Amino acid sequence: MNMHLIRRIAIPCSFAAVLLAAFALGLSPRAQAGSHDDHVEARALLQRGEILPLSRILAIVQQRVPGDVVEVELEHGKHHGWEYEVKVLTAQGRVREVKLNARTGEVRKVEDD
Repeated sequence: MNMHLIRRIAIPCSFAAVLLAAFALGLSPRAQAGSHDDHVEARALLQRGEILPLSRILAIVQQRVPGDVVEVELEHGKHHGWEYEVKVLTAQGRVREVKLNARTGEVRKVEDD
């Protein structure tokens, strides 16, 4: 775990489809900063162009590390800004962690989890 981690938004994979649907509908943010509505904050970041949509991130990840996505987190760190962290279960049974710049989709790191 990064010691410089400032904020983490966990996006359970079972919730990913609902989150994508909310992004597609363009719902406006209702929650104040610091609330437990992480999905609302993520939607606001997307609407402001600060992060790419999850569908685009998952496509990039699948090109780099094929397999089943088992976890997605959106984090904000001091050194890297907003970053997606995606865990993928490969066909070989390994869990790989892919870290991407949330604004550009650039893969920053791929490592075993």
